[in-house]
Amino acid sequence: MKLNTRSRYAVMALTDLAFCSSEKAIPLKDMAKRQGLSILYLEQLFSVLKRKGLVGSMRGPGGGYYLTKKASEVSIGRIIQALDDPIRVTRCKGQGTEGTGCLENKSLCATHHLWANLENHIWSYLNNITLEDVKNNFFPIQQRNFA
Repeated sequence: MKLNTRSRYAVMALTDLAFCSSEKAIPLKDMAKRQGLSILYLEQLFSVLKRKGLVGSMRGPGGGYYLTKKASEVSIGRIIQALDDPIRVTRCKGQGTEGTGCLENKSLCATHHLWANLENHIWSYLNNITLEDVKNNFFPIQQRNFA
């Protein structure tokens, strides 16, 4: 299992917004510089994130992007789901513990439920961690040089 780069970068970018924006919009060029990300890539990501309602934008001087909800209301799982990036541990065609079959004959493999339960735990974890949690608990204080 591997987390898609798109999801990883989106979480980084929205965490940056959670650190930097209180009431103001943050320009993507500033975020790109702080996070070491391509501004073109961020523009593509933020286009999707805006369509999905996670960020808003302001044009003109002082413009940029901002979170549309409080950081405490945005889960990491929600960000990943907004990008339609699957986190799949099973190789079956269905999702969760049901599936439609791992093997060619549509039956479940011997370890299907083990991996499906792991996938459910991963989603549960990601859906219960917010940007506020990442901001306050998962980022070393000595590296909090945003703004």
